[in-house]
Amino acid sequence: MCGMIGGMKKNYALLKREAIKLRKEGLSYNEIRKQIPVAKSSLSLWLKSIPLSEADRKRLYNKQIQILLRGPYSQKERREKEVKAIIEKAEKEIKLPLSFDTYRLLGAFLYWAEGSKGKMFNMANSDPYLILFFVRWIEKIFGIKAKNLKARLNIYPQQNELKIKKFWFDLTGIPIKNFGKSFVKPLSSGFKKNNLYYGTIRIEVPKSVDMRYRVYAWTRAVLKDIGPNIKLVEKRWQSLKETPRPVNL
Repeated sequence: MCGMIGGMKKNYALLKREAIKLRKEGLSYNEIRKQIPVAKSSLSLWLKSIPLSEADRKRLYNKQIQILLRGPYSQKERREKEVKAIIEKAEKEIKLPLSFDTYRLLGAFLYWAEGSKGKMFNMANSDPYLILFFVRWIEKIFGIKAKNLKARLNIYPQQNELKIKKFWFDLTGIPIKNFGKSFVKPLSSGFKKNNLYYGTIRIEVPKSVDMRYRVYAWTRAVLKDIGPNIKLVEKRWQSLKETPRPVNL
């Protein structure tokens, strides 16, 4: 009916008769408006004297309750679909296989963010994806195989140390005999937001001081163009470095 009325001047008498007919069939105002393109105020005026049966009132009430209950879930589902679409589109923006330089810098910046700043080239994390990438990156960039790497665990007392070592060996190929002494965290009553089922593993590369300098140089080369700006701002805020260190009592 909407299509028929859309192309001509609205005949309100005809629309009113059709609205009354639909109301007597038990339809809600919103259901009627899907078929008759008029304002809700017009329907209210036309239909205020048309009573609904008890069965129709019960049906509309139950439908409204279902809509209210479904609302948050529908919004959640809609957002999940949006996020899925964003991820799928973004994944297509990455062309595989990565070039050697891209792969090298990806690992270099990962190490810059997560790796140790001490002398030995090592990195600790609990994410299997990150750890496996790091192990394979070391082999591809530096030619050091997993069997020559060292590892240490950081776990909780209730965890099975041997099984966790076997998990990381299965994932990375680092022999269990290459694992050093694990650090077992003392029991705590504090709330843990995330369960680290595999503990935290630290991957260590023996005799690797020069590797750390090379990775540092790669990241510095990429950031060279912003270096002058950073030095200028740091000079302007030199006073921040003059703040005395806290004293441990």
